[in-house]
Amino acid sequence: MSLFLVLLPLAAAAEGHAAANYLVYVDPHPPGVDGQVYQLGILAAALGGEEKAKAALLYNYKNVMSGFSARLTPSELEAVKRQPQVNRVLPSSTLRLMSSNFDGVS
Repeated sequence: MSLFLVLLPLAAAAEGHAAANYLVYVDPHPPGVDGQVYQLGILAAALGGEEKAKAALLYNYKNVMSGFSARLTPSELEAVKRQPQVNRVLPSSTLRLMSSNFDGVS
């Protein structure tokens, strides 16, 4: 039984159903168009509907970059990459500080 539980996640990943978080860089929104609406529209076009897009959307970026983060399966990722407004897609990662001990900084 325990071997089955170990292999089950591996099988799901091998089938391409495992979702992961991605950063999606897109063209800036057109003047007069709300950035969040614009980004949701890109994701909705890729995923086949606004409800799916809202469920996948994690965060909208607007100050430093134009884009969003979303939780996507491999097939959804490929659909997002095909959108003409998408410039780049990167896996999201969390960086952790290894030490809080800096020379002369407290």
